[in-house]
Amino acid sequence: MSNALALPSGLTLGSIEEYISSVNLLPRLSAEEEHDLATRLRDEGDLSAARQLVMGHLRFVVHIARGYLGYGLPLPDLIQEGNVGLMKAIKRFNPDVGVRLITFAVHWIRAEIHEFIVQNWRIVKVATTKAQRKLFFNLRKFKTGLSWLTREEATTVADELGVDVETVYQMETRLNAHDAPFDPATDAEDDKDYTAPSSYLSQPDADPAETLAGDQWDQCRQERLRIALENLDERSRDIVSSRWLGQEKLTLSDLAARYNVSAERIRQLENSAMKKLKASLGDAT
Repeated sequence: MSNALALPSGLTLGSIEEYISSVNLLPRLSAEEEHDLATRLRDEGDLSAARQLVMGHLRFVVHIARGYLGYGLPLPDLIQEGNVGLMKAIKRFNPDVGVRLITFAVHWIRAEIHEFIVQNWRIVKVATTKAQRKLFFNLRKFKTGLSWLTREEATTVADELGVDVETVYQMETRLNAHDAPFDPATDAEDDKDYTAPSSYLSQPDADPAETLAGDQWDQCRQERLRIALENLDERSRDIVSSRWLGQEKLTLSDLAARYNVSAERIRQLENSAMKKLKASLGDAT
């Protein structure tokens, strides 16, 4: 569909103001025109009809996108995401249902804008679950002032939106938080600026010497285990390896069938082998 949706020559894109002025000049589609175009798209795959449907509804995307300016994201980006939602709606629209396209498309337009806002509003995502997203886009309108929600207000919000009260409090905290740089600013002065997280958060892998020592210690333990296993008899070594060291660990019953003995006997052999391993590894320390 996208290959046929080039903007008409009269639609200028020099600035967002020019774009908005241009889309507002595009002719509106009547219900009959809309139904005819949607039918041609559905039945014949007519991309020219799809293009006309898109152009006839760009003004509505702008109107919807303006409602999300309070999140601090650029209007052109919001409009762009809304246009994506509009094209998805047109692709799925059934003209025989008896509703206007914009009524059907509002959900898709808002969904794309919502996803864009959630992904880009903060560096750290503040809404990852369905309940959190519902609160993200509705909590502000429930607040009567700048103060924190009271227990009664939080309960009202939770009942209204069908979420837990604790989720309401968590989202309120997230909405009032701010991103902080991990490293201090290059022009920061120690006596004036806050202490950056990089100066007090632990970084276990930051010291190459410690990382190397840890890798060497892991290799040493693996070598000691290999030697300890070699000191076991073949059957005990197989039992320990099959029970604990293989990707698909076998049960006592599996090994009992392999060696034609009882599961209790396998358990006894396993316990004996484990004691020998612990003794060998203990002597090596």
